[in-house]
Amino acid sequence: MPLGPASAGIATPDGKRRYVRTLFATIADRYDLITIVLSYAQDRRWKRRLVAMAAPAPGVRALDLATGTGDIALSCAERGAQVVGLDITPRMIELAREKAAGTVRFTVGDMMALPFPGASFDLVTTGYGLRNVPNLTLAIDEICRVLRPGGRLLSLDFNRPSNAAVRAVYLAYLTIVGAVLGWTLHRDPDTYRYIPASIRLYPGAAAVADLLQSRGFSRARYLPVLGGLMAIHDATRD
Repeated sequence: MPLGPASAGIATPDGKRRYVRTLFATIADRYDLITIVLSYAQDRRWKRRLVAMAAPAPGVRALDLATGTGDIALSCAERGAQVVGLDITPRMIELAREKAAGTVRFTVGDMMALPFPGASFDLVTTGYGLRNVPNLTLAIDEICRVLRPGGRLLSLDFNRPSNAAVRAVYLAYLTIVGAVLGWTLHRDPDTYRYIPASIRLYPGAAAVADLLQSRGFSRARYLPVLGGLMAIHDATRD
């Protein structure tokens, strides 16, 4: 079913909530393919870098948000962590469970209302999660709540380049490639135009780091990836 113009659909928090839920239900079975194509086949390497930075180990309680089909969650579990993966899309969770074969506990849930007690986790990870939430501040507050003091957040996502010319070329590329993929896979060119539309509304890596520091995290920093077109945030809960 066509999703309609992404830029209009995500202009408000309620609109973005509805749009994102419909979108990810639509693309779940092709999600792994899409991440490979749109990341220039670098997605798994970036996720491995995030996991290496997180350094999960036996006994670490880890939560992977917007887990998708479970790549980051599974990598953390392979290093011995006790991992829960959460995603808003039931079909994503079904696919993740098939991959995990019981090594990770996956659950359907909302990043803005996490179904866990406070200080439940030592580590929270997310790949392409913060950019997709309808209310970024609320999601960060929830992450802070479920992390123990001294716990860490690692987040991989697209960045919003500060240079206007670079940003224009980057968004044009994603728009064109997204339109081709959307038409090829779904007969709807607007499907993957959501990504550049969401980047236009995203505050960017530096602003997200500042927001983290204002909402209970210390030593919030980000590492530019792919020349700054992507970023990995690393923040410690106060």
